[in-house]
Amino acid sequence: MKPAAFDYVRAESLDETLDVLRNAGGDARIIAGGQSLMPMLNLRLARPRILVDIMRLKELRRIEPRQDRIAVGAAVRQAELLQWPSLDRELPLLSLTLPWSGHVQTRSRGTICGSIAHADPSAEIPLALLALGGEIVLRSASKRRRVAACDFFLGVMATDRNDDELIEAVEFRVSNGRRCGFREVARRHGDFAIVACAAVTTDRGVRLAVGGVADRPVAREFETLEGSALDDALNAFAWDLDARDDLHATARYRRDLVRMIGRELIAEVTQ
Repeated sequence: MKPAAFDYVRAESLDETLDVLRNAGGDARIIAGGQSLMPMLNLRLARPRILVDIMRLKELRRIEPRQDRIAVGAAVRQAELLQWPSLDRELPLLSLTLPWSGHVQTRSRGTICGSIAHADPSAEIPLALLALGGEIVLRSASKRRRVAACDFFLGVMATDRNDDELIEAVEFRVSNGRRCGFREVARRHGDFAIVACAAVTTDRGVRLAVGGVADRPVAREFETLEGSALDDALNAFAWDLDARDDLHATARYRRDLVRMIGRELIAEVTQ
């Protein structure tokens, strides 16, 4: 199929972008890498009246340290973050997850913020942002606001972003010596996850985030537990995710993966 007709705006400034979003009344969509949006346009699952291309905006192509966070601008491609020299030291979880996000070809075009905006519950980048306790920086013509990752994802491809807002950047919390781990089960490397898990140590234990099961990535804090107590906690988490059968896996299989991978990751990061 071909997309429905739309007007195309190649933005020359951030102000121009925000003005279009304000005036379009929900009929405009941002396009950067286009790896998620273009298939939706071709299938006519999305029918915007205006597409606003932001890839010329240099102020949105920055990777910047901000106190205890790393800010990644809206036009930073996934491949650019993966090649950032400080990635292994500052954001080791992203070093583990980004190679699983699509394929080399899609990472060379797709953006970090585009994956966050698309909010696929099986995607790796939203999962990593949630596991690290990150934030989304939203900008409109009238204000800027921040939303924690745990409050931003509302459901399947649904977020807290308003129609007149641009995801200006996402901020990942730096590791500061915290250990992390990642595991994914998919039909093929680069496919969307059947189940993906990310674990990060905290002051009180481990934060375990799970994608591919619920209608959004979900994280839970696990205090120091061992043996049957940990098994019981992971079992409760697996059931709370409300897994469903689909063409890729059964709900039972997904729950088994959450229990198994969760235990492996918690053991890995706490040893």
